[in-house]
Amino acid sequence: METLETRLSEVARIAVRLEQETGCPAQLMIAQWAIESAWGAKPVGHANYFGIKKAARHDMCCTFTTREVINGASKIMDLEFADYTSLLDSCNDYVWLITQGSLYKEAWAQYQVTHDLRSLIAAVAAAYATDPHYATMVSLVAYEKNVAEAIMAARQEASRAV
Repeated sequence: METLETRLSEVARIAVRLEQETGCPAQLMIAQWAIESAWGAKPVGHANYFGIKKAARHDMCCTFTTREVINGASKIMDLEFADYTSLLDSCNDYVWLITQGSLYKEAWAQYQVTHDLRSLIAAVAAAYATDPHYATMVSLVAYEKNVAEAIMAARQEASRAV
């Protein structure tokens, strides 16, 4: 059985590589991965580690019972979510969603100018989740010591591989 540290190291390696390729912040990706999948322990379906809902671009999907906040009330609902064959596929779609998805276009454009992670988190969270406390949760996880250490280790590993 994988440990939290092993799962965090794996997603950090992917997040650092995707950050280098796309500019999508590793801290944001890891924080949302942690919140949406209980630190990688409980993906939706086979490998949806980000709670991404099904869209036309998805070939695989699953129905999952989730909690949504609607008009201030918590509701339990069965919704269709995207599904993926691997953590890497899930991460790639997440990065596409944040950097190219229409819901995040304005937030991403602003981040490209300011590189203000806290503002990006707030803007993404407003569209990404119905929980009014989601931005706070993402910010807290994004700045956790273990997240910073995992990103640093992944960056060092990537620089040695070059």
